[in-house]
Amino acid sequence: MPNFNHFVRDSVSNQLSDYAEKHEGEQTSITTGSGNPVGEKDASLTVGYHGPTLLQDVMLLDDLSHFTKERNPERVVHAKGAGAFGYFEVTHDITQYTAAKPFSELGKRTPIAVRFSTVAGERGYPDTVRDVRGFAVKFYTEDGIWDIVGNNTPVFFVKDAALFSSFIHVLKRNPVTNVRVDYDMFWDFVSLRKETTHQTLITFSDRGIPRSYRHMHGYGSHTYSFINAQGVLHWVKYHFITNQEIQNMSSKDALRIAGEDPDFHTRDLYNAISTGDYPSWTFCIQVMTQEQAQKLSYDPFDLTKVWLHADSPLIPVGRIVLNKSPSNYFAEIEQIAMDVAHLIPGIDISPDRMLQARMFAYRDTHQYRLGTNYNQLSVNSAYRVHNYSRDGYGTVVSQGGAPNYHPNSFEGPVIDKRARALSPCLPLHGDAKRIDSGHDDNFSQARLLYTRVLKEDERVRLVENLVDWLKRTTKKIQRRAISNFEQVHKSLGTKLREALNLSEEFHIEF
Repeated sequence: MPNFNHFVRDSVSNQLSDYAEKHEGEQTSITTGSGNPVGEKDASLTVGYHGPTLLQDVMLLDDLSHFTKERNPERVVHAKGAGAFGYFEVTHDITQYTAAKPFSELGKRTPIAVRFSTVAGERGYPDTVRDVRGFAVKFYTEDGIWDIVGNNTPVFFVKDAALFSSFIHVLKRNPVTNVRVDYDMFWDFVSLRKETTHQTLITFSDRGIPRSYRHMHGYGSHTYSFINAQGVLHWVKYHFITNQEIQNMSSKDALRIAGEDPDFHTRDLYNAISTGDYPSWTFCIQVMTQEQAQKLSYDPFDLTKVWLHADSPLIPVGRIVLNKSPSNYFAEIEQIAMDVAHLIPGIDISPDRMLQARMFAYRDTHQYRLGTNYNQLSVNSAYRVHNYSRDGYGTVVSQGGAPNYHPNSFEGPVIDKRARALSPCLPLHGDAKRIDSGHDDNFSQARLLYTRVLKEDERVRLVENLVDWLKRTTKKIQRRAISNFEQVHKSLGTKLREALNLSEEFHIEF
């Protein structure tokens, strides 16, 4: 018979004990935020025992005024997450594709920070819900910050940012009932926008609930561009292949763990690093010339599609290793600011519609959450910054007495010739108009996923997972969603229709 009173302490449980052991005999005096010693911490300054608390109790005011401001606005998406620090190491030469400095020589190491997250839930949401996971990497390079802000899937639900806010709304709480998930909202949107089909199948497959952050792949998802020393441009996609192997969690186990340990993935990452079991990923790229891109049967800049490995095989680049947990979660993970617009010479963007919109959105949300000088926070700061921006809320570094205008005659920073040489020049043509891209081929790659990637037992679980969500919406929406899935494969639609008893009167039973 199991002993339910037995508890094995892990590294998370021992955090305070480890601190006390490390700092034994080093106790220091309590101070206020301004460094003033505190003579009494556990009693307010009052007039007698029952008298009023005095306004001159600066110790109390210092404590409470800080406490009421200890939380920033949480991220609209990717609010719940975990993170760690480590390094990227080059193992293969790709200088034929890019002149970016992190890849300049074999064996070179670049410090990194990685943040994992769920997409839809709030900060207190369980880690083990069915959802896409964020996979974002910050590289601290000689040319400044370079961020890859991706997910654990190579595609996404929508490919035009005009649809992004509406899609996120259907993942969030119903504004009237304040309940999440609203299955009518989700399936209504997904069934009306057929380009969501590919990502929907991935989300409801086994990979919709990874065993841990360590046991999932990461992807840049978007198409970017590499520019080499000769100025030649190649299109590129990023892949982070887990070295811990892919492991997933059943819906039943995920639901149970969500109730027992809502921070299961966060705990797993901290414990692994604390015990020296450093997680790592092999960094690979797919590369395509401009000429190859023009000949493809699918749009290489479409975020709802992958580049087939037959067209562009994976090329190994290096590895990322996480070997240090944050010393303070809020300072180093909650305040970390990833941004797809953080690019370095040798790396640029593409015509991907979603990527271009994200170039604005991330900077805007960080300024809202953290202030205009969020890049001066330690976890976000580059090794060197020389520009003409000054002042603003949260200024830490003011660049001495350097001029704050350009051009100038007083030794202010000048343009970087190398950066200019590595800036791509792309010819553009066409009429400026709104073109709905949702009518492209939305089912061929989803069909490949269903018939060639997923095994039979995985297809069975896919149907079960889809039914578990579909059964909670209206018949009208069920039929419309199944009509889309039938275009992926006739058998998929048939199995869903039979499981939902759509030919008969259907009621949800809880």
